[in-house]
Amino acid sequence: MDQQQCIIDTQHITTHTMGRGDLGRGEGEKKLRYMLKDGSCPVVFHQSPGQWSFFLADIFTTLVELRWRVMLLIFCLSYILSWLFFSVLYFLIAYVHKDLEDHDTAPCVANVRSFTSAFLYSMSTQTTIGYGFRVMTENCMVAIVVVTIQALMSCFIDTVVIGITVAKMACASKRAQTVGFSSSAVVNARNGALCLVWRIADFRRNHILEGTARAQLVRPTKHPSGMISVTYQDLDIQSRHLILATPASIVHKLEPGSPLYSLGPDSLTEEDFDLVVSFTYTGDSTGILHQTRTSYTPADIRWGQRFQDMVQVGRRHYKVDYALFHQTTWVQTPMVSAQEGDRGRPPTTESIVQSQQPFVRSSRKFRRSLADVSEEVVQEAWL
Repeated sequence: MDQQQCIIDTQHITTHTMGRGDLGRGEGEKKLRYMLKDGSCPVVFHQSPGQWSFFLADIFTTLVELRWRVMLLIFCLSYILSWLFFSVLYFLIAYVHKDLEDHDTAPCVANVRSFTSAFLYSMSTQTTIGYGFRVMTENCMVAIVVVTIQALMSCFIDTVVIGITVAKMACASKRAQTVGFSSSAVVNARNGALCLVWRIADFRRNHILEGTARAQLVRPTKHPSGMISVTYQDLDIQSRHLILATPASIVHKLEPGSPLYSLGPDSLTEEDFDLVVSFTYTGDSTGILHQTRTSYTPADIRWGQRFQDMVQVGRRHYKVDYALFHQTTWVQTPMVSAQEGDRGRPPTTESIVQSQQPFVRSSRKFRRSLADVSEEVVQEAWL
């Protein structure tokens, strides 16, 4: 009989497994994740200390984190309001100097006879258009000071606008969107041990040279008093430092000391935790530090499955099929926890040697102490 291989596309198919913990929930009630799949946290601050003072103290970061439409609106208003402010000053100078009434006197600013002409002169001065029709004269020292201040203000606004625009275009969150994690994690046997595996890939052509992967188990606990506490546990990862030229699999071995060591396929659905995974790297084009993160809940972990092979070796290139990035397939895997599997597994030679090491060390210490006592007895007898 030909073996049939079952392929599951976890990107487009959602599997809901109901455990005992779901029996008490409403039909439409959904568990709140600690971190969403896009890496953002559903946290809302109420009555934070200082409120707007923190945003004003770091105004550059505040402007960089604004949406593009809000930032463009602020930039346009900064230019328009500055033109209006200085046009009011030029109009007042012309009004005090009586340039609006007497056209025969030497004006402070030539050809500024109304507020409209004052606004046009302010705009041409700040943008350095220089049409040559409205010019500053040496008749009014106050007008010369105002022009100098406006020139300095124009340089400051241009610097801020260009700096924030460049910083926002090279924002780390935009580059992080091109590095993705698999939509689910899998548990299968590797080298005789159960392992938790998830996949990461870089979708750009200028690949990341090196990065560091990290995983953390987050458990929010609600106490009877109503207080909510959050505990964090780091997971040991094999090959933490990755060269992400091709998609890589990040492996966590379910061994003693792992918070997932005692969990099996049945008890996993009853757990309430978020597996927060991240990948921190430096962009080779910009040299800016980036981080991509996501989270997996127990419903996102597929027991007894593995990821599809998506890398093929050609004559001159490695071929990567990203259509298989999220797809998994069933494999033969023990349907028990790693702890139960280790109990029913016969001890290996390595485990026997490790268990005998403390006894060997204690016997060596006993022999040394016995030899020291015998030497002391011989010395006393000789004396």
